[in-house]
Formats: sequence, structure tokens, C-alpha cells
Amino acid sequence: MTTNWADELIGQYTVGKRDLGRMKDQLDRGNPIDKNDLRQINSMIKSMTFSMEWLETGRQPGTYRGADKRAIYQRQYIESMDTIPDITEQLEDNDVNKKHLFMTREEKVILADIFSSFSLRERQCYILHVAQKKSMSEIAYELGVSKSMVQQSIRRAKNKIEERVDKNSMTYA
Repeated sequence: MTTNWADELIGQYTVGKRDLGRMKDQLDRGNPIDKNDLRQINSMIKSMTFSMEWLETGRQPGTYRGADKRAIYQRQYIESMDTIPDITEQLEDNDVNKKHLFMTREEKVILADIFSSFSLRERQCYILHVAQKKSMSEIAYELGVSKSMVQQSIRRAKNKIEERVDKNSMTYA
């Protein structure tokens, strides 16, 4: 499962932020040295939160100017990658409907819109389950999460797809 640089950074920052939170919980708030450490840790957590929000939204947190598209970094990555592989080779030679399969630019934009509405976990679980045909147990093991988390992520992804398809079908109707 490939991820883009923004998703990788968000994952690393999430782990780092969690570790800082654990360190913060272990400090003695009555100790003057720990108070200084607490101030530093709070500053680091605030900076990480700011950076994560920027990576997730594609715009500077707290401002209303600039790149105003949700998940712009993920959207650019998804639009530029070959998300849907060419399956022409997998079609049987005697298939009467055999033809070259491709996606138009408009279809890629719609797909990127759908994928960018997913969280990283939803995107990972959905692609591993639907595109790579992995079982929910295999996905849970590979990602180091519970099977119920995988089920929930896939369910949320499918709900988002239904919402987008309904939205697009109303737009073109």
C-alpha cells in the first residue's frame, strides 16, 4: 500500500504527538524543572497539531486565504498516480467485450475527490480490501489495528462513496 508524503508525515506526527502526550503525563507539575519541560512539550504538541492540520487541509490553519481545497496534497497525489491499474491483461482472450480500459481525466478527478474524502485509514482499508482482495483479518494484521477498526473504516468509506455517487448523479441529471 503506497501512501503519499503528506500521509506519511501525518502518521509520523501522530505517533510523535502521542509520545509527547505520554511524556507530559509523567511530569510532576509541582517541580519547577518539570514545569519548564511541560512548557516545551506543550509548545511541541501545538506545533505538531498546527502542521498536521495544514497537511490534512492543504491550507494554513486559522486563515481563510490560500489553497482552499480540502486535503489538497492527497488530492494532487491521487490525481497524478495510477490508482486504477490496467487490467486488460487479466481479461480472457476470447472475451467479446475485450477493449482497452482507461479512465478519462474527469473520471480521475471524481475518483480523486472520493479518495480524498477518506481518512488515511479508510483509504488504506478500502483499497486493500476492494482492490487487493485482502480479508479484513489480513488488513488488520498488516496495519496493526483491530478487525473491527478495519470493518468500520471500510463501512465509512463505502458510505462516503455512496454520498459522492448520489451527489454526482444529481449534478449530471
